[in-house]
Amino acid sequence: MDMSAPTEATNTAARARAGWRTTLHEVIFEADTPAGKAFDVLLILSILISVVAVMLDSVGALRMAHGRLFGGIEWCFTLLFTVEYLLRLTCVERPLKYAVSFYGVVDLLAIVPTYLSLVLPGSHYLLVIRILRILRIFRILKLVPYLGEARLLMRALKASSRKIAVFLTTVLTLVVIFGSLMYVIEGEANGFTSIPRSIYWAIVTLTTVGYGDIAPRTGLGQALSSIVMILGYGIIAVPTGIVTVEMAHTFNPRVSTQACPVCSAEGHDADARHCKFCGAAL
Repeated sequence: MDMSAPTEATNTAARARAGWRTTLHEVIFEADTPAGKAFDVLLILSILISVVAVMLDSVGALRMAHGRLFGGIEWCFTLLFTVEYLLRLTCVERPLKYAVSFYGVVDLLAIVPTYLSLVLPGSHYLLVIRILRILRIFRILKLVPYLGEARLLMRALKASSRKIAVFLTTVLTLVVIFGSLMYVIEGEANGFTSIPRSIYWAIVTLTTVGYGDIAPRTGLGQALSSIVMILGYGIIAVPTGIVTVEMAHTFNPRVSTQACPVCSAEGHDADARHCKFCGAAL
């Protein structure tokens, strides 16, 4: 009995399937080919149209006049993006890895709100998150190198996360203290009806937003407000300085002040063991 025929048929089918997935991957994930670039351009235009439709649907007069049209557009694009998302999962070797990636999560969030609106009315307005898919324009316009700069920025933010956490904890402590003091000083008669509401006032004042919906009336309360306002100006600069320092360290790697004992060259990395100019041991 000849067993080669079924094997050859299986191999042919496997090669055909692999070729189909490869071609689909080139069209969907790559922008170097005419087909891939055309696909991405059409995708971005579809995203823009769908986002504009959702935004216009939020205008009461337009919703009353063209609500069904906007609804139809929304569902058409949602079904289109659903098919596209499934095709993306189909043509990659590791679907789960793509699904949990940044773009994979954004692609999923771009279609979930419409289906969620069947249960929670109004949630379809969250579809504006589709605008995040415009980030693919970096790949289309050959701006991928700029993503490296974005990664450096994220690295700086991550490096400063502990300092920012300490800073936010300090700010939270201050607003609780100031809010409680203002509640005691002003009281319910002047609009500070509770400590949480007074903390809200402290946050608004400390961040120099100043809505004006709650304001102190007594001299002591106004004096405390002045202190909080002045303190707010100083506090605003703190996180900026923290992130700026980490960005400087990220873009300009830490260097030591050690000079080479052989050639006297400076500017070595902090963890360098040999001179990068003459090779001598440091």
